[in-house]
Amino acid sequence: MRRPHTRLKMFTTVVTAVVALLFGTGTGATAVQAPTIRGGTLLYAATGAQCVVGFNAVSGINRYAVMVGHCSGTYTTTWYADAARTLPVGVTAGASYPIDDYGVVRYTTSALVLPGDIALGGVYQDVTGAANPAVGQSVCHVGRTSGVHCGTVTAVNATVNHADGTVHGLFRSTACSEPGDAGAPAYSGSIALGFAVGSSGNCASGGVTYYQPVAEVLSVFGLSLY
Repeated sequence: MRRPHTRLKMFTTVVTAVVALLFGTGTGATAVQAPTIRGGTLLYAATGAQCVVGFNAVSGINRYAVMVGHCSGTYTTTWYADAARTLPVGVTAGASYPIDDYGVVRYTTSALVLPGDIALGGVYQDVTGAANPAVGQSVCHVGRTSGVHCGTVTAVNATVNHADGTVHGLFRSTACSEPGDAGAPAYSGSIALGFAVGSSGNCASGGVTYYQPVAEVLSVFGLSLY
């Protein structure tokens, strides 16, 4: 059955007003460093949501952030680089939740640094591509709360029931997570596998983590990692 999703809006308009806000104009203006957004970066929505970027992706001249759908929401909203919501960086361009659990943000500001790697707490993991996970494969993820944890893929095409709907097509691993780790990029070496959308247990007593496969999202929206 075809899964419902909102179509990606391929806008090409660039918000240039932010350039002046970031860098300043006129005599005596003080330059401000352009925000860097990569896998593991937290973005702030006009709705009040705070969501982690799983991976940066590209299609043509446009660049995108791929993240968790139950965090991003399935409606269009503006996203910001800062908690005060003064530096707009993009808009929601597509999402699916429940059934799937992903959202896609199209970057609309030219004054951004958008590397394709993942932040691992002071070091960076290069990403060279994406693949579907396989049972028995090693996988690591980096959560904002608990940091880097690794384990083994134990199931694919897993289903998780939430109060607001059921999500299908997830994969599960033995890597533990803590509250606040949702959205954690998951990878095997330099290959992106997905991003954390739920878990059970914790890192003290042991647990499992569920992920949305990123290859599905890239296929739906015609995106590539870089």
